[in-house]
Amino acid sequence: MSGTKSGGHADDPFQEGGGSLLRQPKAVWATAGASVVAFMGIGLVDPILPSIARGLHASNSQVSLLFTSYFLITAFAMLVTGFVSSRIGGRRTLLAGLALVVVFAALSGMSGSVGELVGFRAGWGLGNALFVSTSLAVIVGAAAGGSAAAILLYESALGLGMACGPLLGAILGDMKWRYPFFGTAVLMAIGFVAITAFLKEQPRPARKTSLLDPLRALGHGGLASAAVAAFFYNYAFFTVLAFTPFVLDMSPYSSGGVFFAWGVLLAVFSVLVAPRLQHRFGSLKVLAGSLLLLAADLLVLGYGDHTTAVVCTVLSGAFIGLNNTVFTELALGVSDAPRPVASAGYNFVRWFAAAAAPFLAPKIEEWTDLHVPFVVAAAAAVVGAGIVAVRRRALTIEAAEPAPRHATQDGVSAFAN
Repeated sequence: MSGTKSGGHADDPFQEGGGSLLRQPKAVWATAGASVVAFMGIGLVDPILPSIARGLHASNSQVSLLFTSYFLITAFAMLVTGFVSSRIGGRRTLLAGLALVVVFAALSGMSGSVGELVGFRAGWGLGNALFVSTSLAVIVGAAAGGSAAAILLYESALGLGMACGPLLGAILGDMKWRYPFFGTAVLMAIGFVAITAFLKEQPRPARKTSLLDPLRALGHGGLASAAVAAFFYNYAFFTVLAFTPFVLDMSPYSSGGVFFAWGVLLAVFSVLVAPRLQHRFGSLKVLAGSLLLLAADLLVLGYGDHTTAVVCTVLSGAFIGLNNTVFTELALGVSDAPRPVASAGYNFVRWFAAAAAPFLAPKIEEWTDLHVPFVVAAAAAVVGAGIVAVRRRALTIEAAEPAPRHATQDGVSAFAN
C-alpha cells in the first residue's frame, strides 16, 4: 500500500496501462467473462427468494439458508484454495471450480425440497471459492498493460456480475424459480470451454501453501484487526443482500431492478470512487466514514416506508462498494504475509458473518419485529468502524511501505475473495 492515503491502488487506476485495458489476450477475456458469471451467482437468488419460498413451501429463514450454506463452505474453502492451486496450478484450479459450479447449479435447479437446495448451494460455494480465489492471479499473470489494468478489469467484472446477477435472476425467475440455476450452469459451462481453449497453464509458486498458513497469518495484529472489523461489516452487508428482498416483497422483475441499481452503485464506487477518496482522505478515514454511513442507511431502511426502503437499499451499494475495496486493500497490505495467504486468513474470518447474517436476520424478525434485524446490522457496522478507529495504529504500521508491483500477481481483490 502506498501509505494510508491511497491504499493498494495507484493514485489514478486508469493511468497505468489504462490504454491497454481493452487490448487483452483471449485468455484474459475468457477468465474475466467466467468471473462475471461467478459473481452473478452470488446475487442471482435475491429477486427469487420469495418465489423459492412459495415453490418449496419453505419459511423465509429456511430459504435464507441458501446464503448460509454457500458462504459457510466458502469460508472453510479459503483454507484449502491456496493449498490446491499451489499444487495443481491456476488453470486446473479454475476448471475444477467451474466444473463444480456447473454440476451443483444444475442440481440446484432440480431440487425437490429446500434441504436439497441448501445442500447443492453448499457445493456451488465450494466451486465458486476455488474459482474466484484463483481468477485474479490468473488475470494478472496473463494480462497486458500492467497490474493496474488487470486489477481494474477484474474489479469491473466483479461489479458487472454483482449488478447483473439479480437482473438475470429476475428475468429467468419470473418464468420459473428453477430457471436461473439452469442458466448459471449453462453460462459457467461456456466459461469452462473458453478457459480450456484459451488459457495456458500458469507458473506455480515456488513455495507450496499449507492448510495452516492462513491461520498463522492471523497472528499479525493488523491483519487480525482488519479481519474482525470486516466480519462485523459483512454481517451488515449480507443483511442487505439476503434479508431485504423479503422486506421489499416485490415481484422478481421489480426486485431485480432494485438490486441491479444497487450493483451498479457498488461497481462505480468500488472501481471509480474509492481510489480517489482514499487518495484524498486516507484509507482508514474513508473506511470508518463509509461504515458509519452504512449504519445510518440501514436504520433508515428499517424504519422507513416502502419507497424509502427501496432508495436506501440502492444507496447501500455505494457504501458497500467503498468498504469492499478498502477492506481488501488493508488486508493485503497490512502484514508481511504473502498476499494469497493473508487474503485466505482474512476471508476465512469475514465469510462467517456472510453465513450468519442470512440465517439470523429472519430469525431475529421472528423473535421481535421487522425493524430489529436492521438495528442489529447497523450496530454491527458501527462496531466495525470502532475497531478501525481503535486499531488504527496496527492497521497503518505495515501499510506505510509501498507494496512491490509484482506482488499483485498473487493478490485477490475487493468483494469476492
